[in-house]
Amino acid sequence: MTALETSTSRPATTTARSSARTGAGMAVTSMLCVQLGLAASVPLIDVVGTQGAAWLRLSWAGVLFLVIVRPRFTSFSRSALRAGIALGVVTAGLTMLFMAAIARLPLGTASALEFLGPLGVAAWRSRGAGRAWALLAGVGVVLLTQPWTGEADLVGVAFALGAAACWAAYILLTQRVGDEVTGIAGLSISMPVAALVATVVAGPGVLPHLTPQVLALGLGLAVLLPVVPFTLELLALRRLTTAAFGTLMSLEPAIAAVIGFLVLRQALDLLAVAGIALVVAAGIGAERGGARAGHV
Repeated sequence: MTALETSTSRPATTTARSSARTGAGMAVTSMLCVQLGLAASVPLIDVVGTQGAAWLRLSWAGVLFLVIVRPRFTSFSRSALRAGIALGVVTAGLTMLFMAAIARLPLGTASALEFLGPLGVAAWRSRGAGRAWALLAGVGVVLLTQPWTGEADLVGVAFALGAAACWAAYILLTQRVGDEVTGIAGLSISMPVAALVATVVAGPGVLPHLTPQVLALGLGLAVLLPVVPFTLELLALRRLTTAAFGTLMSLEPAIAAVIGFLVLRQALDLLAVAGIALVVAAGIGAERGGARAGHV
């Protein structure tokens, strides 16, 4: 390589690394919002149940994106519309299936099974060192969540595996929608679709429990989860490969465990601490090599 080629390649490499760091920061912030949103949803779940809470959040999110973005659907290509509709369906599936899983399984077990989705994407899309980071993340999540400590409900396992499949599709479709549509306009397609799907599944059973207070609480929670996280993930996947993003998602159970330790004083054993260390190492490794060429 000539001196000129070396000097011109360095700025491109620096820009790619900066873009990857920004994307990783967005992904981590998204995970923090998800965990805080789940914790804040407890009062709503007590009133309308897990499925009702998921439906209310998705419904408000669909309304908010329509109001904020005010999309003109005639401006979208057919490919963008198809991808956005598909993303909406899997978003609803991911949300509703995981909520159904945690109603039957310990959270650690459900989280470990659900993580098979992003881990599968990371392993499928990775090469060389990227695949090793994905494997390391998978080991870390197993040590952290220790799914063998809970009893396995086969229906709950099926729900969690369905959520895993939806999460894998969500990652792939979110990147595609982000590439097809500028800004966050793609979410103005997917979130109303997700709201409609959730309404068919859970809406009729929740309507009798709705009060002005419940609606107001649902609106506030919808901003924290899913509006902010899904927006950040869309922007992150413009900067990161799906392999790197899938590996970074292993940080979510670690974040949940740390928040539980600091806020709820939930003890962490040595295996959990080791799991956190592994997923953090995997996340750092994935971020360092996870920039998408030509994307900022």
